[in-house]
Amino acid sequence: MIDMFSLIFVFLVLNSSLFFCTFNDSKCFLRIKDKKNKDGDKEVDCFFSIYAKRGHVKNDHFSENLDKQLTAKNIHLILSLYFAIEEINMNTQVLPNISLLVKVECKLLADRSKISLSSRRGDYFPNYNCRNQRRYLIVLTGPMWLPTAMLGPLLYISRTPELYYGPFHPLFSSHEHFPYLYQMAIKDTYVAYGMVALVIYFSWNWVGLMISDDGLGLQFASELREEMQRYDICLAFVTVITYNSKLFLTMADMYYNQIMMSSAKVVIIFGDKDSFLQMIFKLWQFADIRRIWVATSQWDIITSNGEFLFNSFHGTLSFSHHYSEIVGFKEFIQTVHPLNYSNNMSLAKLWWLNFNCLLSSSNCKKLKKCSRKMLQKWLSSNQFEMSMSDTSYNLYNAVYAVAHSLHELLLQQANTLSNNVEKGLEFDSLQVLSSLKNIQFVNPAGDIVNMNQKENLNIDYDIFYTGNFLQSFGIKVKIGRFFKYFTHPQQLLMSDEMVDWATDVRQTVPSICNTPCSPGFRKSPQEGKAVCCFDCTPCPENEISNMTDMDYCFKCPDNQYANPEGTHCLSKLVTFLSYEDPIGMVLACLALGFSSLTAVVFGIFLRNKDTPIVKANNRALSYCLLISLIYCFLSSLLFIGKPHMVTCIMQQTIFAVVFTVAVSTVLTKTITVVLAFKLTLPSKRMRWLMTSGAQILIIPICTMIQLIICGIWVGTSPPFVDNDGHIEHGHILIVCNKGSVIAFYCVLGYLGSIALASFTVAFLARNLPDTFNEAKFLIFSMLVFCSVWITFLPVYHSTSGKALVIVEVFCILTSTAGLLLCIFAPKCYIILLTPENKSFHKFRHTNAHV
Repeated sequence: MIDMFSLIFVFLVLNSSLFFCTFNDSKCFLRIKDKKNKDGDKEVDCFFSIYAKRGHVKNDHFSENLDKQLTAKNIHLILSLYFAIEEINMNTQVLPNISLLVKVECKLLADRSKISLSSRRGDYFPNYNCRNQRRYLIVLTGPMWLPTAMLGPLLYISRTPELYYGPFHPLFSSHEHFPYLYQMAIKDTYVAYGMVALVIYFSWNWVGLMISDDGLGLQFASELREEMQRYDICLAFVTVITYNSKLFLTMADMYYNQIMMSSAKVVIIFGDKDSFLQMIFKLWQFADIRRIWVATSQWDIITSNGEFLFNSFHGTLSFSHHYSEIVGFKEFIQTVHPLNYSNNMSLAKLWWLNFNCLLSSSNCKKLKKCSRKMLQKWLSSNQFEMSMSDTSYNLYNAVYAVAHSLHELLLQQANTLSNNVEKGLEFDSLQVLSSLKNIQFVNPAGDIVNMNQKENLNIDYDIFYTGNFLQSFGIKVKIGRFFKYFTHPQQLLMSDEMVDWATDVRQTVPSICNTPCSPGFRKSPQEGKAVCCFDCTPCPENEISNMTDMDYCFKCPDNQYANPEGTHCLSKLVTFLSYEDPIGMVLACLALGFSSLTAVVFGIFLRNKDTPIVKANNRALSYCLLISLIYCFLSSLLFIGKPHMVTCIMQQTIFAVVFTVAVSTVLTKTITVVLAFKLTLPSKRMRWLMTSGAQILIIPICTMIQLIICGIWVGTSPPFVDNDGHIEHGHILIVCNKGSVIAFYCVLGYLGSIALASFTVAFLARNLPDTFNEAKFLIFSMLVFCSVWITFLPVYHSTSGKALVIVEVFCILTSTAGLLLCIFAPKCYIILLTPENKSFHKFRHTNAHV
């Protein structure tokens, strides 16, 4: 019994096609009109079967399959198809006297359960003959890849070629699995480069990425990451949306938390629109997610529903393959109406379902209360695009590609027309596909369409911004264009006026990991974090950064110094110990004052040259010492003022020579004191040494030795003018460099040895009982002299710049003044204040009494 029922069931299934082929539609529509489209702005699959008839034939574009409500995007595709067919049929240059016709079928994937028991098997098997049913030349499939992949095998059985007009999918590139399928869209090979260029334009460096878990998404993520690394842009997070439904439900909250917890304000979307990636945005429809989205044109789906867009997002920046505007399409959408066509049964059905029109009770084709104003209202409320999208443009070109391929076949096979007009035109579908692959034409927009994908290198992208315009209206504006073959930054051509007018991107919080480093700071990488996350470290001393987010600070030139903020280099002031400087003025006055005082002392000695106190210890030596002291005081003036090469050499040589003369004179005077006491005794035989004046030769001999040392110094490594910009902040100090430090120490050492010899001899003669013995004064003078210059040495090593010059001048003045005061002050006191004590008789009487 069971076997009998099984045989009956199989028999009915096999013969159901004959029954349904003769079944007629009811007079009016049986399906109840939906109050609300549950699909929202989601696209559904629409297959367009193309066929041709001879002559000018009115087209019934919409089949019984359209007794269901469609989304605005699908209606946009249908109208794009309708517009292309009308243009072709009215063009006398392409397919003259032949009309292209089409059957439209949408939501086939939703009705896939009916395929096995279809009311018309030929509707799902296009080339299945049922009582002289029409044969289709080619089927345009899309816009989603999944229905095409699932229903494509049915077309493969009937050897019907396909043109897939949806976004490029690598699955359909397999000739083994889809031998009769051809894709209109080209691969988004360079879209990653365009997105990175856009991120650079808006100065973002911290963005998120959401991709679908497939080959396309993973390859895009790899290309994007590689390009970002070239420009130090970082991915804050990478969310890979799984295809596993159970896993997706468990990870949905994680996806949400990942994007909400991240500081990235910009998120890049790339992947399969039919995956759960689309579901994510549906779940976030009413969530308060304030982000800027960067996507390809197929993701315009997330920006069409006004409530979804305006409450949750800052807007979308989308990349679309560049194409010219189709003239007349906008006017066509605004004026299309069933009354314009004679066979408007299905078109009336479409208007009734979607545009809130009413049907006449007597005539199903007659619409009531369905004016063009109602169409305009519907277009506005559904955010309907008035221009073609990427998908509709591909569909538009697909129709023209079919027309041009048929035109080529007609030229090659002029006798293929059937004599029977009712049978239409008989073409081999595979011939159409073979001809299609080599077609190249210029569409009415002026764009070249090359069906050979290997030569199709259209890699220019238009950049659109879709955002809120008013409370209930959206706006889609072209704001730029990306050219791959240009070099950065010429690759990206942006309209700053349109960006500022249409978007609020510049007003939103920048998508960066942390606050940019202001001028005066440099980026310091944070250990274990991305390069886009860093600390801001102040620039070191005398280094600046004059722009934001600089990786390093750079030093100012030697003639400049950094301002306290570390943002600019300022010119250094040239400085030296000048006469205008208060210290320089004081030292110059002291030098002139002491030299004048020495000259006064010299005048006093000349006036009192015949007195015993002046004659004592050799009057000529006193004159020589006073003159050398005058020059010692005046030599300090060489250290004041702007240094030059000549003054630098004169500073050291004149200082060395005049001080050598002064100190050697002191040595001679000390020796003279010793000789005056020792050699005048009756027992001595060397009185001639005292009377001959041989001790005076000490002065020229010592001076000659110092001249030789100075000559060697000047000849080998002379002093020179040196600019030092590091000693004093903000100043370039001009000083005299000693040249050879060894030579300088030799000069000082030689002077010190003479002074030490004078000190030693004077110390030995300190107690000699002579009336005018000045040995004690010479001891004090040499003690002061040596103390000053011994103190100078450590100060010389610890001081630099102008302070060193001041110390050197001070030591010259101090040591010279010590010689003057210690030796000549007591004598001047006697000469000027106690003249009664300056005769020999007075001193001799005093000594005799003692």
